[in-house]
Amino acid sequence: MLKGSLVQLLRDRTFLWILFIINVFGTIYGYIWYDAQLAITPSIFLIFVPDSPTASLFFCIVLAAFLMKKNIPIVEALAAVTLLKYGIWAVVMIVAAAAAGDTLNWQQYMLIGSHLGMAIQGLLYSPFYRIKPWHIVVVAVWTLHNDVIDYIYGMHPWVSSSIRMYINEIAYFTFWLSILSLLTVYLLNKKLEKQNL
Repeated sequence: MLKGSLVQLLRDRTFLWILFIINVFGTIYGYIWYDAQLAITPSIFLIFVPDSPTASLFFCIVLAAFLMKKNIPIVEALAAVTLLKYGIWAVVMIVAAAAAGDTLNWQQYMLIGSHLGMAIQGLLYSPFYRIKPWHIVVVAVWTLHNDVIDYIYGMHPWVSSSIRMYINEIAYFTFWLSILSLLTVYLLNKKLEKQNL
């Protein structure tokens, strides 16, 4: 019963509109959050710096398509993988900084909540995606290329000074988080495909 009610809620147009509006404002806030870093980023790397707002932008496009009763599978794959990856990444970075001595304020708690929400919403809408394996391959290229830009060229989102000394470990963690996110979306999609046969 709960499963059916949840599916019905996720399909509800009013709920979709509310989620769309929340994500639009969250995306705008996210790009503003990166303003100082983007101001000093070489133009060739600009698209690779604001990871979380770009992930939520993908999801805004997905929600807009759902509202028009359409699917855009490549954007669904981009949204699902990047929402999961950067949702978890941001939470881990904030918690790691707190463990290293940072004092968390209301903004950090808000960011923890909003990024957990990012990861969860991307997975919750999995039954409605139309992702094929080749979409995952394309997203893997995008995601891993982004990791190279972030950690080879130093364009990663700024992290707290308390954990900056661990940037190599952060790079290693981020790479495997990319693999885990890709694998999770792929396996979840395959499971849902089998259920729908």
